Amino acid sequence: MTWLFDLGNTRLKWARVDDGGLRERGALAHGEPGFEHALDACLAELPRAERALLASVAGEDLAARVAALAARHGVPCERVHTQSEFAGLRIAYAEPARLGVDRFLALLGAHRRGPGPWLIVGVGTALTVDLLADGEHLGGLIAPSPALMREMLASRVPALDVAGGERVDFARCTEDALAGGTVGSALGLIERSHARASECLGTTPALLIAGGGGDSLLAALRVPAEAAPDLVLEGLAVRAAVTG
Repeated sequence: MTWLFDLGNTRLKWARVDDGGLRERGALAHGEPGFEHALDACLAELPRAERALLASVAGEDLAARVAALAARHGVPCERVHTQSEFAGLRIAYAEPARLGVDRFLALLGAHRRGPGPWLIVGVGTALTVDLLADGEHLGGLIAPSPALMREMLASRVPALDVAGGERVDFARCTEDALAGGTVGSALGLIERSHARASECLGTTPALLIAGGGGDSLLAALRVPAEAAPDLVLEGLAVRAAVTG
C-alpha cells in the first residue's frame, strides 16, 4: 500500500493506492491557516502504508514539510520527478526536467487508460494542453487559467478587481464580461487545440479535463470531453505499481 501526494500551486490532493486502485481521496488548500495541523489529522485517519510518493510543483519548503508529516506517521516519502521515458510513455521535451511533474503524471495516467490519442487539459493556476498518441507525447501549450487571468487583470486594473459574474456571450456588466472573457479564452484555446490535433493526427483525440478548475469549463465546451479530476493521482498510481 502506498500514499500518493499531488502538491499543486494551491492545493494538496492525496489518496492511497492498493491492488484495488485509488482509495481515501482528499484535498486541502495549503494556503489556509492550520494546513499542516489539518493534514496531520487526515493522515492519522489513513491506513498505514509502506511508503509515500510526492509530486510537487509548489515550493521546496512546502514539499519538505509534507514529506516530514508523512514521515511522522511512519511512512517514508519519495519525491517523483519527470522522466524522459517511463512505462511506455515518451516525453517530447528535449530537457524533460522542464516539463512539470504534474503534466508528466497526467500523461502517464492517460496512457494507462489506453493508446488514445488523448488531448489532456489541466486547469489549475495555469491551463496546460498536451497531446499524446500511442505513448508518444507530441508536445503541449501553457496559458493562464481563467482564475489567473482575473487575478492578473485585477492587479493591473483596479476597476476590474471584482468577483463573480456569469459567462455570457455579450455581457452587460463588468462581472459577466470578465467571466465570459476569461472562460471564453480558455474554451477557445482548448477547442482550437482539439481541432488542430484532429487535423495533425487524422483522427479525433479523446479530450480529458483534469485539475481543480476543470468543472467550470466542461459544460461550456462544444466538443465532447471527460472529467478526469484525479489524473495526476492516477499517474502516481502507475508510478507506484511499476516501481513496486
